Amino acid sequence: MIDELLQRAMAFHQKGHLDQAQSIYEEILETAPDHFDALHLLGVIAAQTRNHQRAVDLMGRAIDVFPHDPSCYFNRGLAFRELMQWDAAAASFSRAIALRPDYVEAWLSRGLVLQGAKRLREAIADYEQSIALKPDNAEAWLNRGVALGDLRELKAALASYDRAIALKPDYPEAWYNRGIALQGLKQTEAALASYDRAIELKPDFAEAWSNRGIAFQGVDELASAIDSYDRAIELKPDYFEMYLNRGDALKELKLFDAAADSYEKASSLNPACDFLPGGYLHIKMMACDWSSFDELLNLLVVKIMGHERASKPFPVLSMSGLLTVTGQAALMYAAEKYPPCDILGEIVKRPRHERIRVGYYSADFHDHATMHLMAEFFEKHDRSKFELMAFSFGPERKADVVRQRVVRAFDRFIDVGGVSDREVAAMSRELEVDIAVDLKGYTKDSRTDIFAFRAAPIQVNYLGYPGTMGAGYIDYIIADHTLIPEGFQQFYTEKAVYLPGSYQANDSTRRIADRVFTREEEGLPPTGFVFCCFNNNYKITPAVFDSWMRILERVEGAVLWLYEDNPKAAGNLRKEAVRRGVDAGRLIFARRMPLAEHLARHRLADLFLDTLPYNAHTTASDALWAGLPLLTQIGESFAGRVAASLLNAIGLPELITSSPEAYEALAIELATRPEKLAAIKLKLDANRLTAPLFDSDRFVGNFEAAYEKMYERYQLDLPPAHIYLQ
Repeated sequence: MIDELLQRAMAFHQKGHLDQAQSIYEEILETAPDHFDALHLLGVIAAQTRNHQRAVDLMGRAIDVFPHDPSCYFNRGLAFRELMQWDAAAASFSRAIALRPDYVEAWLSRGLVLQGAKRLREAIADYEQSIALKPDNAEAWLNRGVALGDLRELKAALASYDRAIALKPDYPEAWYNRGIALQGLKQTEAALASYDRAIELKPDFAEAWSNRGIAFQGVDELASAIDSYDRAIELKPDYFEMYLNRGDALKELKLFDAAADSYEKASSLNPACDFLPGGYLHIKMMACDWSSFDELLNLLVVKIMGHERASKPFPVLSMSGLLTVTGQAALMYAAEKYPPCDILGEIVKRPRHERIRVGYYSADFHDHATMHLMAEFFEKHDRSKFELMAFSFGPERKADVVRQRVVRAFDRFIDVGGVSDREVAAMSRELEVDIAVDLKGYTKDSRTDIFAFRAAPIQVNYLGYPGTMGAGYIDYIIADHTLIPEGFQQFYTEKAVYLPGSYQANDSTRRIADRVFTREEEGLPPTGFVFCCFNNNYKITPAVFDSWMRILERVEGAVLWLYEDNPKAAGNLRKEAVRRGVDAGRLIFARRMPLAEHLARHRLADLFLDTLPYNAHTTASDALWAGLPLLTQIGESFAGRVAASLLNAIGLPELITSSPEAYEALAIELATRPEKLAAIKLKLDANRLTAPLFDSDRFVGNFEAAYEKMYERYQLDLPPAHIYLQ
């Protein structure tokens, strides 16, 4: 009778009539509580109806009755996998394999759970065993590729996807993952073609539309990126990552309201979305929209200090001046996005080179603020002691005069824009680069993975990112005693290299145009004191703006001349001025213009007012080079001490203040006591070509001495240590 009932139940089961089948299996168990097949198959129905814990329990009882059936262990492993109990699932699949070594599906499934548990090498071994048993198993080839991709072995992953597609050409998941690998290999056109093929095969493939958008965004085709994100969202309205990516693209287009709306939608779908709160507040700061500023900032700091991945590191620099906060944001970001990868192995100790080989890595070898500072620095390196290599992953721009100048300054200038991070690191090793200098850090277009793969035995963070990278594979950060007082070293994962004077390179050949600007041309009033700040708008905080408005209230007829990054910010700043009782007409906005002319128009200003917690950096050097005094308030973080570093290096420490009250008082005094400001301008003019700040020969010599000390420690098998230069 039981056998007959079992056959009836199995027939219902096979036809998908699960309720009828379940009822009969339960009837069997009333008569025979230890019936193996009834327990096992009832467990299968529990799994099919997504009651995975019950499935595990029933199959466990079946195994207790008969512990030699591989399929029961296999099915229980599937249920454990759904419960994300990776170790239990792997153990169940292992038992199935022990009972049936040629169990292809068990090898494949164990690989999946090992991959879920981040045991990637073991997962790949299982996929390969599955393939050995069944070479035409396209799914195994696909999963092998995904695991290899997770290990950042992108070329091997690509080969695996290609094999899966050769076995099954209409395999959209394989085309999609192939696109991811190609994207990682910096082959954007091929990646887009793969995503398009995946979409052709599966038009509702939201993830493929999403990654298509990411690929377009990576090459600054922002309109196409947004179109792809919109299609992904249309297909999958709860796809919170797409709202976040769409917000990023809209931000690049300076469509701040739309970007903020996109971020808000992402947050409503997933309040715990990685790095969202910082990105959202940064967008608002770019537009100078300070609604709920204090509330949002306090929440962000609480999240960061609670070890939540609440913001990428760069936006935090303009929000908080606390080293604990900026450092923690960097630590979490490095661990999540750019963990160290030992796939290339350790760098074998090299014999001493006749010339120290220094590699500079950047997307900015063109008309860019970084090159405005560094062009002469590259030119003045002592070629008898140093061999210079540039690894450029930015736009070519061959007609760019700055790029042409920089290219000539290097022994080797290598375009690696279409080369993967791993390959750039491997290339650096083959060229035996001794010191790899990251000029990007966590700024736009950075490629931190090059350093995570360990491009050189000595790796240095310099200039592009003003703070700790939070990554153990970055050995040194270039600084000075103003930027990182010895008591602050604990907040940096890098060892500090202390240069005399300032840490910042400068180009003493920067041309200031002969053009004489008039106040009328720049929209300035014919008379009255002109305060200015040409920092990016996102560096302006409500507290800084409060100080500025109090200063204007005390200096009759004065105006504040600001850089106009976008009309939205200008409009909001005018409204904020009115809200503080200051006529909006006292805010004047400067348009973008070529550097030489921009430097020349500094002559129309009387005093540069700095921002905090993110100071003027290149803009501070511009002002001082143009002969315009700069007033700063020193903070705690690296980003908030740069202007003080520059002022110390040009012999004007009297323009460094340490509180809002002192900052405001000195600004008012300098604006109302023309003789005091005139004396400072004379001192600046006298020091400009004699003080360390713009002495390129002295600066390069100090930098090279630092390189020699780093290199000597490496040759002596000594670990990185703080380096002090006199």
